[in-house]
Amino acid sequence: LIKSRNIKGPWSSPKLIAEGKGLIDPCPLWDDDGRAYLVHAYAGSRAGFKSILVVKEMNVAGDSILGKPVMIYDGHVLDPTIEGPKFHKRNGYYYLFAPAGGVSTGWQLVLRSKNIYGPYERKVVMHQGNSTINGPHQGAWVDSKDGKDWFIHFQDKDAYGRVVHLQPMIWKNDWPVIGIDDDGDGTGTPVNTFKKPVVNWANIVPPTSDEFNQPTLSLQWQWQANEQEGWAFAASNGFLRMLCSKRTDTVSNWWNLPNILLQKFPAETFSASTKINTALSKENDQIGMMIFGLDNAYLSIIKKREGEYIQLQTCTAADKGTMAQIVFSQKIISKEMFLKLHVTKGGICNFSFSEDGKNYQNIAIPFTAKPGKWVGAKLGLLATGTTISNDVGYADVDYFRILPIEQYK
Repeated sequence: LIKSRNIKGPWSSPKLIAEGKGLIDPCPLWDDDGRAYLVHAYAGSRAGFKSILVVKEMNVAGDSILGKPVMIYDGHVLDPTIEGPKFHKRNGYYYLFAPAGGVSTGWQLVLRSKNIYGPYERKVVMHQGNSTINGPHQGAWVDSKDGKDWFIHFQDKDAYGRVVHLQPMIWKNDWPVIGIDDDGDGTGTPVNTFKKPVVNWANIVPPTSDEFNQPTLSLQWQWQANEQEGWAFAASNGFLRMLCSKRTDTVSNWWNLPNILLQKFPAETFSASTKINTALSKENDQIGMMIFGLDNAYLSIIKKREGEYIQLQTCTAADKGTMAQIVFSQKIISKEMFLKLHVTKGGICNFSFSEDGKNYQNIAIPFTAKPGKWVGAKLGLLATGTTISNDVGYADVDYFRILPIEQYK
């Protein structure tokens, strides 16, 4: 728990209010009588059991637990893997919104009771039905300034990660109905399109492309670990300098490398391109474009004894320590290289490269992107080497551009 009287802080030091293995997805409720409660679920991988929701009373400050947990719902029979509970109170009912059935195959459940400890009535208020939105999973009831109700949740789309949806929501007989309920049974299905909550609300999308013209990286970029000085430097004349940092000798692939600069897949289909000027100094120095997940691919320029090469390496089950394999290699002359990626539905990735920025050679070895652990696939840049030197090899990345697939040339 971290608390503040102001949303911008200052914030107090973290305080542990409940300790235990596999305690997940906590949500508090301050009741009308001033008492406070906490509901949470359990992760089977750590707690040793799951599919159970419990309520614990807290002190009013919300910084300590009073008493033992009370099981309010066991989902083993009807709602396995129930988790992510959200506590609400409305019209004298206590409500628990909770997904069940698994991240990619489940449904949205609501439990209600006049007593905070139950017994609770059960109702499925949204499921996939005939929609293309699988899950739907882990959501929350929100209301807008005009008094309307909405439900925000995610959909697990495998390599594309967890895509957020906003669904319309109404109340019928003190039960929420989420999405569209065409047959009137109280269980809705998600919608892909709907009228916006706010009229004339501009379409805003996260940043994707980066010309590297600013002194800091754009916010879409994520290092695989806490950034260390020397991995990369923004330069005043419009490029990102990436140094070929020495990797651990025992690394068999890129799964545990910290200095990979990545961003999420931005769409189901898209293209990515980058221009790289190389100054590789040592054998095995390399720089290039990475697709990162449980399976990954790396299109790179690499320095060898006999010259520099463009090569494509792939790795299946990278998290298991599998060795990366070279599936394409070709000698190059230019120090200025252009790399492209073409992604189609299903996460099918095709790479190409050019030494002049005009004539591209396709690598006819498609790669299927896979998600990481609890995240979708990512794409980005990696510079790496096998030696430490005062004259470390490097490359200057001029840009990294994401475009709709129809603009891919």
